Amino acid sequence: MKCLKNSQTGTIVRVEDKQAQQMVGSTWKYVSKEEWKNENKPSVDVNIGHDMGGSYEVKKNKLPQKRKKRTTKDIEDQYDIGGSE
Repeated sequence: MKCLKNSQTGTIVRVEDKQAQQMVGSTWKYVSKEEWKNENKPSVDVNIGHDMGGSYEVKKNKLPQKRKKRTTKDIEDQYDIGGSE
């Protein structure tokens, strides 16, 4: 997979190697995967408020939450299985 940027529109796409070889030229240029990640990363909302003590910021991440791995104990507790007595 390669990351390409359209020099006219600034759009960054990720395509297969063979397709990238065909596309690269005067319009499309290779860019780093880091640049592609930064463009496609969800944004962070920042709310700035004021109270009597001064200003404060509240950040809300729109990043997906990582799922917690379930342990054997969690499953036993959920289904009331007495694995260890």
